[in-house]
Amino acid sequence: MNISQAVVKRIEGLCRERNLTINALSNISGVTQSTVNDIVSGKTYNAGIVTIKKLCDGLGISVREFFDCDLFSNLEQEIK
Repeated sequence: MNISQAVVKRIEGLCRERNLTINALSNISGVTQSTVNDIVSGKTYNAGIVTIKKLCDGLGISVREFFDCDLFSNLEQEIK
């Protein structure tokens, strides 16, 4: 799994835990729905850290909490 895939899975998991739709997440975080949709669909490969921070703010978690997940262990090497 690469970092982009892990970010998608983490966002989806956090939304499921909180019974949030992608639309609801975009509303509470101030990130446009198209941006969140592009991240979750894989259209955007590199979600910016500012965007991730806004999503975290909307979810009521820190960036550290976002990345403190087994999904981010043993990621594929990005440099090939």
